[in-house]
Amino acid sequence: MRRKNTLTKRQFDVIEDLFAGELDEHAVLEKHNVNAKLYGKWQSEDAFIEHLEKRIAAAHRQSAALIARYAPIAAAKLVQLTQSEKEETARKACLDIIAMQPPAAAPPKLQSPAPDTLDQPQNLTPKVAARILAILAEEKEEPGGDS
Repeated sequence: MRRKNTLTKRQFDVIEDLFAGELDEHAVLEKHNVNAKLYGKWQSEDAFIEHLEKRIAAAHRQSAALIARYAPIAAAKLVQLTQSEKEETARKACLDIIAMQPPAAAPPKLQSPAPDTLDQPQNLTPKVAARILAILAEEKEEPGGDS
């Protein structure tokens, strides 16, 4: 009998084939003779979900590495396109360069905010900030009366 926190060879093979890119999900399940009911049951097992999520994360890391590898080439090409004789092409290249965002920082390991940021307001609109400042100004004026 297998342990509850391990995958069977069949489960492992299904997950690996899902990421091989040669077959869609239905074809992978058919290849391994897995019906929808069994696949649904697997998706409620912690070991299966954990391995699947690890493969998804690995695929995202692999994609990010590939994009990072070609980013300098793409940036150089955009810079070249800014000199295009076609105004629309040059304009779009300039906009793409301006819109380029640095890669997002790695998500924090902890979901709770750092202790030193707990008292800081988050995402205040100018209207809300103005109201807060007005209320604080009124409070300062009240005690002395002649401020």
